[in-house]
Amino acid sequence: MSQLKIHQMPREERPREKLAAHGPSALSNPELIAILLRTGVVGANAIEVGRELLEKYGSLGGLSRCSVDELAKVRGVGFTKAVQLAAAFGLGQRLARETWSKQKIDSPEIVNELVGAELRALRKESLRVILLDTRYHLIRVEQVSLGSGNESIAHPREIFHPAVVSSAYAVIVVHNHPSGDASPSQADHSLTRRLAEASELLQIKLLDHIIIGAPTEGGPGYFSFKEAGVL
Repeated sequence: MSQLKIHQMPREERPREKLAAHGPSALSNPELIAILLRTGVVGANAIEVGRELLEKYGSLGGLSRCSVDELAKVRGVGFTKAVQLAAAFGLGQRLARETWSKQKIDSPEIVNELVGAELRALRKESLRVILLDTRYHLIRVEQVSLGSGNESIAHPREIFHPAVVSSAYAVIVVHNHPSGDASPSQADHSLTRRLAEASELLQIKLLDHIIIGAPTEGGPGYFSFKEAGVL
């Protein structure tokens, strides 16, 4: 870990000065986090603490889902910095929703743009439901379950519960395969059939069930049950 404190770094390499001169895109994720943290700990400056946070939670997405209480317990963070991080992620999520809320979400390509990168960064299987209004505009994306390295277990009632609470008109269910292979398993086929039955009963449209894997040469890196003719 770096013993050099940020104020001891060359001025043009300090995160705040670098952002002011060149904009946020010129900074790495640990450098952006360092601006929010402001200070580090003994033996590690704020950039190193930011890097440790990303390594601990796997990605910005993983870090953004941490509660204030969880972040506050991390060495070098504490309550005040945890609140600042949560506020920054909250603003980012609201900006993303504002951007996507004006776009019709009705294809696997768009779903891949919306959540693909974040899901590919996870080491565990995460199942999420994309809630849509009558124009297929985004209400929000909600994580329903986070499983092991190769399995995420969720019942249709848990998947449709956020849609019922939010009065969603339609949903798209999406989960990742950490192995990178987007091919559906027997469990995936079984879940899709049960979701289709629950959709009919609840009168909430199930537009698709999408599996996110790794992009391959000539392949998009996802599987769509709708495109496959199952839904």
